[in-house]
Amino acid sequence: MKIGVADTTFARVDMFKYVKQALSDLGSTDRIVRYTVPGIKDLPVACKKLFDAGCDIVLALGMPGKQPIDKTCAHEASQGLIQLQIMTGKHIIEVFVHEDEGKDDLDLLSIAKERAYKHAVNAYWLIHNRKKLENMAGTGRRQGKQDAGPLRS
Repeated sequence: MKIGVADTTFARVDMFKYVKQALSDLGSTDRIVRYTVPGIKDLPVACKKLFDAGCDIVLALGMPGKQPIDKTCAHEASQGLIQLQIMTGKHIIEVFVHEDEGKDDLDLLSIAKERAYKHAVNAYWLIHNRKKLENMAGTGRRQGKQDAGPLRS
């Protein structure tokens, strides 16, 4: 299997290394193909190129800034990623870390590390054993933040 990773130079964290670490920790022998672009709105075409190169799934790593225009760009990029998933019938795991999510730079770094790592694990299970994800359905899992946990009656 081939796992594609599209990332940006605009991001303030190299989330790719946490994706690699997660896949290594899982013992994955999948080939990882990386495609780096300048900004978040470039991610949809990067993901398309990764699918064209034979990737079975792609992680789209991005870090939108704090400004309203950054949120608009993230939304537009997200819409492009959704459209591409529908067109290809393949999953793109959107791993966006908004710069205003963290209380400070250290918190933001922690969120980026954890989100990239956990979503790489999700991508791995999507292509190798979806039953793992089915067993976690309804458990309130979060990537980048503390799990919310399931609601109890």
